[in-house]
Amino acid sequence: MIWTISDLHLSGVNPKPMDIFGSRWRNHPERIAAAWRRAIKPTDSVCIAGDISWAMHIDDAIVDLGWIDALPGHKYCIKGNHDYWWDRAGPIRARMPASITLIEGDAVDAGNIVVCGSRGWSAPGMPGFDPVTDQRIYAREVLRLERSLQAAKKIAGTRPIVAMLHFPPFIDKKPTEFVRLFEQYQITTCLYGHLHRNEDWNNATQAVVNGTTYQLTACDYLDFTPVAVRGLPF
Repeated sequence: MIWTISDLHLSGVNPKPMDIFGSRWRNHPERIAAAWRRAIKPTDSVCIAGDISWAMHIDDAIVDLGWIDALPGHKYCIKGNHDYWWDRAGPIRARMPASITLIEGDAVDAGNIVVCGSRGWSAPGMPGFDPVTDQRIYAREVLRLERSLQAAKKIAGTRPIVAMLHFPPFIDKKPTEFVRLFEQYQITTCLYGHLHRNEDWNNATQAVVNGTTYQLTACDYLDFTPVAVRGLPF
C-alpha cells in the first residue's frame, strides 16, 4: 500500500508549538503518529512531500527523522521550503535512518512504483512572487524536476510514476511549468503540500488533469491522518 502525508513540521530539539497557527494543530505529532500506526504496515510506503522538520541543521533534524523512522513503513521524502537542515541531499544521505530515502532531482525504485520529485518553488502568478528573487529559483527547480522525471522514466518501465512537489503545481487553477513536465513525461500522480489555509484548500487543483492525478497532502488538510495515494492502478 502506498500512503502520503506532508508538512509534518516537527521540532523535537527546539520545540515550536504549531497551534500558534490555529487550534487544529494542537498536539499534531501525537495525532499523526496515532493515525499512522493505525493504518500503515511495515511493508507499506509513505511519500512525504516536504516541510519535515523546523530544524536549522542536520544534527538537530536527526531527532525528528528518528521520530519518523520509528513509524511503520518506508518513507520517501522531498525537501520543503522550511527544511533548512537539508542543504543538499548527497552529503546527508549517509545519516538517514534505514527507513528514510531522500529524493532531490532524482528517482528511486519503490517496488511497484517509482518515486521522484523536487521541492519546486513559487511560480509566476503566485501571491508574493518576486521576479527578481524568485524567477531564478523557479527556473532551477523546473530543471531539477525534469531531471527527476527523466530518471524516473529510465527505471519505471510500465510501472506508475509518483512525483512529489512541495509547492502547488497550479496557481488559481492555472498550470505552471511543473504541470507541463508532468504531462510531457506522463506522470501517474503528483503529490504536493505547502497549502495551509481553507481558502487555498478550496482553490487547490485535486483532480485528474490530462492523465495525471493531483493530490494535496498537507497534514492539516488531511486532519493529520495519512491517506492512500490516488490514481494508482492497484
